Parts: sequence; C-alpha cells; structure tokens
Amino acid sequence: MYRNALKNKSVLYYLAGAGISQLGNVLAGLAFLFISYELTQSASLTTVIAISQAVPYLLFGLIGGAIADRVNKKRLLLWIDLIRVPIILSLVVIYQLESLAFWHLLFVSFVIQSLGCFYNPAYRAVLPLVTPVDDRTTVNSLLDIVTRGVQVLGPVFSIGLLSSGNTIHFYSLDALTYVLSAFFILKIHWVQPIHEDNALVEKNQGIFQSIFDFFRWVKEEVTIKTLFMATFLMVFFNTWVWQVGLLLLLLKNYPSQGEELYSLLLGWFGAGVIIVNVVIPFLWKRLTFALYLCGSIVWGIGIFVLGFATNLPLYLLGVLIVAIGLPNTGLTRVYLIQTLVPSYKLGRAFSFNAVILYGSNVISLMLFGALATFIEISSLFIFCGSMMVFCSVFYLIRIVSTEKARRKSVESFK
Repeated sequence: MYRNALKNKSVLYYLAGAGISQLGNVLAGLAFLFISYELTQSASLTTVIAISQAVPYLLFGLIGGAIADRVNKKRLLLWIDLIRVPIILSLVVIYQLESLAFWHLLFVSFVIQSLGCFYNPAYRAVLPLVTPVDDRTTVNSLLDIVTRGVQVLGPVFSIGLLSSGNTIHFYSLDALTYVLSAFFILKIHWVQPIHEDNALVEKNQGIFQSIFDFFRWVKEEVTIKTLFMATFLMVFFNTWVWQVGLLLLLLKNYPSQGEELYSLLLGWFGAGVIIVNVVIPFLWKRLTFALYLCGSIVWGIGIFVLGFATNLPLYLLGVLIVAIGLPNTGLTRVYLIQTLVPSYKLGRAFSFNAVILYGSNVISLMLFGALATFIEISSLFIFCGSMMVFCSVFYLIRIVSTEKARRKSVESFK
C-alpha cells in the first residue's frame, strides 16, 4: 500500500517539499517568539507576535484560496517560495547590523503568514492532481505523518542553535528550506484537469464574486456544509482546553513538574498520532463523513477523560484517546474535501477550511480563557468533551436517519 503510493515520484517530491517547508515553519515560529521576547522582555508583545501569525488567515484566507484556483499553481508556489527568501533573510541582515527592532519582527511575521494564505491552499490543491483516488488516503496519511513528525522533531533540532546563542540563524535555515521547497516543487509533475464550462466562467469572474459563488455552492452541498459546521464546533470546544487548559491543569496538580509532564504528554500524543496515521490506510481506503464523526466522538471522550484525571496514568489514557480520534477526523476532513469538491474549487475549499480553523481557535481562546478565571479547568474539560461527543452523535443520527429515509423513498419508487 505505502510502497505503491511511494512509487509515484511526484508524491515523493510533494511529501519532501511539505516536510522541508514545515521544518522551516517550525523554526521560524520558534524564532519569532524567542527573539521578540529577547528584544522586549514583554509577554504581551510576544503574544502580539503570535497573534500576527493568525490574523492574516482571517483577513486574506479566502482571497488566497480564490486566487489559487485561478492561476497556475506551480508558478504561484515557486514565486512565493522565492519571494520569501529575501524577506526572511532581511531579519538576519538587520540583526547583524544591530538594528533589529520589534516592529521588524511584527512586519515580517505578518507578511510571511500573508503569503502563506496564498501558498497553503494552492499546495493542498496539488495533492489530488498527483494522487489517484485509491491512493489518496495513504498519501494524506503520509503527509500528516511527515508534518507531525517535523513538528515533534523541529524543537529538538533547534536545541543546538539555542545552546550556541545563534537563534537568529533559525531564519537562515528557514530561508534554505524555501529554496529546497522550490526545488521539490519544480520536480513535481501533474496534468491539469480539463475544467467544465462553469469552471471557465468562474475564472472570468472577480475574486470576491468567485468567493460568493463558492459559498452558494457550499450551501447546496449538504455533506460539505455539515463537515465545515462540525469542524468549527469540534475545534472550538478543543482548542483552549488542549492548547492552554492541559498545561494549566498539570501546573495545578503538579506545581514543580507541570511543564516537564506537559512536554512528555505532547511527545506521547505525537507518537500516538503517527501510529494511528500509519494504521488508518490499512483499515479504510475511502473515508466517509460517518467515520469523521466517529473519530470526533473518540476525540471528545479523550477530552472528557482528561477532566477527571488526577494521576499520570489517567492523563496518559486521555491523551492516547485524543491521539486515536483526532487524526481520524483530520485525515477524513481532508479526504472529503479532496473528493467532494471539484478541482477548480479546491483552493477556496482549503482556504475556507483554514479560516474556520483559525477563527474557531481565536474564539475558543478568548471565550474559554475568560471562563477559566472563575470556572474550574477540569469542569471546562468535562463540558467541552461532553459537547464534542453530543454534537458528533447529533450529526451521526442525522446522517443515519437521512440514509434510512432515502432508502425508503427508493424502495417505494421501485
């Protein structure tokens, strides 16, 4: 299965490009946080840097997807990679001149992430063009393994530069990853599909008109519309408890070991996700929305269990359950978008998916961060986990009842 998928050289180059690009993203993300704090000694200004990396997707995400659908994707990807090289290296030069200021970091962070709004949906839209439908689950799984593996190993890779005091050269390495990414993109070959007449009509429309047309299309597509709604809810109930709540819960229960245990659990989670990603293609070649909802139920149960955790084995169990459910939902969501959305709409679909993810992240962090000031963190875990399970079961029941009604109507017609 994996061997057949990897015989496709374009798939190999695609995965290599994704891995090297993700490594650059991890290193640059760490550098922006570390250097901004080094310059300002301010937690609030460092938070501003973190926010600057999310805001562009809310501002330009949909526009980036619409443009990715209209232009030559290879040319777009190559130009963005090459443009990012001098932009990121400018920070190294300014630092060497001892003139680096916080606003330089803020500006470059915003520009780099804004370019990502155009790059990411175009890169995602290429995968279905180089992968047969039967191999798509396998390649999506490999892509998730590569990107998550880099996320786990990236911080380890950075330890040498941190210990030598050369944090600024995280940006130098990031620039090198852009060059390597461009090389791999050049090696990828695909045949552009022959579009239908309505695809050609959309290309002649304005950017915003094409976005509105995509929204109208989604409104009529029940599965895709429900998938986006369910994604917003799952991410909304997960983001704060997972990204912030888990650390606070550990610091509360283990004041002297909280950070170490948090790192341990993240490593445990990463290992679990990679194993699950390896197994999924052996179980299912084609993924369904019902499978997405089943994965969401398991994911929610894991969050629910963490709300009752009082010792390390329970924390390990809860995180393991999350690691089983979360990759099922992630891979299935990507597969459904790739399969159910026409190729000439994929850029907008993936950009809209990113807007949903970032938007729900921001709302979740703000709301539950405020609620945590007067509600027990464990209670928030229990509530969020329960709501994830409830919403998933609700949508699953709707799917089952709809399928039954459809079968009855077909039988009565016969």
